[in-house]
Amino acid sequence: SAEIAAREPRLLAAVALHPNEAPELAARGELDAAIAVIDELAAQARVRAVGETGLDFYRTGDDGREAQFRSFEAHIEIAKRHGIALQIHDRDAHDEVVATLRRAGAPDTTIFHCFSGGRELARLAGDAGWYCSFAGNVTFKNAENLRDALRAVPRDRILVETDAPYLTPVPLRGRPNAPYLVPHTMRFMADTLGADLDELCAQVAANTERAYGSWADGLEAGSA
Repeated sequence: SAEIAAREPRLLAAVALHPNEAPELAARGELDAAIAVIDELAAQARVRAVGETGLDFYRTGDDGREAQFRSFEAHIEIAKRHGIALQIHDRDAHDEVVATLRRAGAPDTTIFHCFSGGRELARLAGDAGWYCSFAGNVTFKNAENLRDALRAVPRDRILVETDAPYLTPVPLRGRPNAPYLVPHTMRFMADTLGADLDELCAQVAANTERAYGSWADGLEAGSA
């Protein structure tokens, strides 16, 4: 992804070890070496985020948590060292993710990817200046907690994403998800907030560039 982003003006890249990979790498004695590779990749101009990284207690049991914490804290330091965004994967681990960010010191740009918390976490994130990125599941009938969270996030801290190929927004739920379906999520978010659609789109676009930087910067010669 880093190599392609260097020559493709429509793409930026993010790099990380997923939390569920960390215990497997640690068991093989390869975690530190893999983290070093992420550190090298994060130095590239078109790599704008470290992530998704974080904690996942849904798929990883107690025996794998130490490796997840070690990997997460290393990724936090990589993001800070290179001055780029941190994208967080947080599944069944809200309190522990927040505690780790506070203990290690969150990067200036911190993003809760595919936000899965409720109003309380959204308010905490907003107060800390962290971004909350909403995917197609905010449109699901049973996701009132996500809609409550959306209403609690400051407008200048809202992002939108696909989390492809899953979480396809209503009314196309069941299809593979892809970026061309983001407009369905954006329209739903505007309706939920009682916001003008064009104004919300402009706000989210500005938020995105503030979080990840300019699309034009760092392209290899002849790529634009």
